[in-house]
Amino acid sequence: MDRSVVTELATGWASTADLLEGLDDKDWERPTDCPGWTVKDQVSHMIGTESMLLRRPSPPAVDPETAPHAKSPSGLINEAWVAARRGNSPAQVRAEFREVTEERLQALQAMSDQELAAPTKSPVGEVPYAEFMNVRVMDCWVHEQDIRRAVGRPGALDGTTAQVSLGRFAGSLGYVVGKRAAAPEGTSVVVELQGPNAQTLAVTVSDGRARPTQPPPDQPTVRLEMSTETYACLSAGRWSSDEVLADGKVKMAGDNELGRSILRGMAIIP
Repeated sequence: MDRSVVTELATGWASTADLLEGLDDKDWERPTDCPGWTVKDQVSHMIGTESMLLRRPSPPAVDPETAPHAKSPSGLINEAWVAARRGNSPAQVRAEFREVTEERLQALQAMSDQELAAPTKSPVGEVPYAEFMNVRVMDCWVHEQDIRRAVGRPGALDGTTAQVSLGRFAGSLGYVVGKRAAAPEGTSVVVELQGPNAQTLAVTVSDGRARPTQPPPDQPTVRLEMSTETYACLSAGRWSSDEVLADGKVKMAGDNELGRSILRGMAIIP
């Protein structure tokens, strides 16, 4: 049984904890790319998710009218954990983040291979528990990046934790091209990611399905060039296609209409 996901979670949580140590009180109140959430709210959300996985008691539900940015029942559950900590100081939230992630790490390290392989309900359906934790690696990395952008402290875009996260996003490219953008038969798409964790992603529509293609075609139907950060922000629903195109964060060649449709469909995190 590959237990590397436990190491990746530990690495990601340690990176976030170290980042939080360097923030001042003003940083904790800065708005992030998640509507309605400050840096402190982001950390409170991470605490809440890991607390739920530890089966800790849930806080009182929030009134939906006080959280218009929460668009679903799960969003309201998340909001309850956030709201419960809005009166806490940054030092209290920072300490609780360290405490809850340390307990979660101890619990993960104590799990047997059989427990990690057991089918479990998750945001991506019923999967082995280890696969669910792979999703958690991505989710925690995304929130760390949210915080880093808000406080102007870039980092953690290289390394294996970022690789795992980008890999989950890349795994959805076929769905984005074939289903959301409804690319026709014979379409080929190349996405060039530049900067840390630079890589080339390619998908071709064949027999009605969009499949990964290697080596990438020299003259694809659409070629998109962007940084790994931009790709992550599009995939996580943090930045819109109009936004990145207007800011020059994406270079597009080939079928511009299809390229825009692909960019619009990239968000896999609601």
